[in-house]
Amino acid sequence: MAESVPVSDHIPAGESKTVPVEVENIKKRVEEVVQWVDSLEHKLAQVEEFYSTIAVSNSSPSSRHVVGIRKVQQEAARREAVAAKRMHDLMRQFGTIFRQITQHKCAWPFMHPVDVESLGLDDYYEVIDEPMDFSTIKNQMEAKDGTGYKHVMQIYADMRLVFENAMKYNEEGSDVYSMAKTLLAKFEEKWTHFLPKVQEEEKIREEEEKQAAMEALLAKEASHTKTTRDLSNEICNVNDELEKLRQVVVGRCRKITSEEKRNIGLAFLKLSPDELQKVLGIVAQADPRFQTKAEVVTIEMDVLDEPTLWRLKFLVKDALEKKKKKGETIKTGECRGTKQNNEVSKKRNAVNKLAERRTKRPCL
Repeated sequence: MAESVPVSDHIPAGESKTVPVEVENIKKRVEEVVQWVDSLEHKLAQVEEFYSTIAVSNSSPSSRHVVGIRKVQQEAARREAVAAKRMHDLMRQFGTIFRQITQHKCAWPFMHPVDVESLGLDDYYEVIDEPMDFSTIKNQMEAKDGTGYKHVMQIYADMRLVFENAMKYNEEGSDVYSMAKTLLAKFEEKWTHFLPKVQEEEKIREEEEKQAAMEALLAKEASHTKTTRDLSNEICNVNDELEKLRQVVVGRCRKITSEEKRNIGLAFLKLSPDELQKVLGIVAQADPRFQTKAEVVTIEMDVLDEPTLWRLKFLVKDALEKKKKKGETIKTGECRGTKQNNEVSKKRNAVNKLAERRTKRPCL
């Protein structure tokens, strides 16, 4: 890097025109902006977490129909009501199979709960964990208070349980065992013909659940898109507020002297490559025409405005102090009463990091 200014070993202190009351006001506003930035960081973290967890949709952006949360909830309720009606019709059709099985000549032992006491079956509940019978199934199928079956597969499972319990408790070859085995075979035969209807309903429900999940995801994504847009605008507003604060602070500090400019030039020669990149970035912000990628870079200190000079001064000061902590003896001065300007610079850097992480978009 080529410098157009001479260098020396000392960055002198200066005088501030900021009175105590004004300092407190600036300090208070800086603290408010700090809280503002912390809030933005929290919001940004939530948005980033959302986009890092969602799967990438295979559909093209133009085919994605974004709906609102309320619309999704309404559609989900409507879809659930329609699905419940279809299932009710399916269970009503299953009632034909139920009547055929319960009217069979072998069905009478299973029509009501097992009378354990009168039959003297003291070990029945030790063998059978979940008793079941046709009357209990019938009551569940006809329940109107919402406690009944919600899916035809629940009825199927209870029907099988009736026969499995009988075959589990009674010895093979006994009358009850044989009757249960006969009814189970007839039931499974009828169920085989009924099963395609159940499978078709399951397929419809699966597709509806996928559609509902996609709509919910799109609605949530739309919500986060709005949050991102608002966040982008807030970051722009924070940048504006920080710039105003910087101008206020710099306006109350005396101007950088020619001697200080020369001393800043000295510090440039002692900075690390990363720190030099920060210097170039600060200058480029003040002058968009400044070429940071040129093989030879010239910084005209005399044409830089005061805010930029103060930013460079504090960057240099911080860098040299870090080197001093590592054992290098570098004497630096500090502008009394301009501590607020340093704090503003640090928060501006935090906001710039936020801005770099968000999706690039114009301020709305």
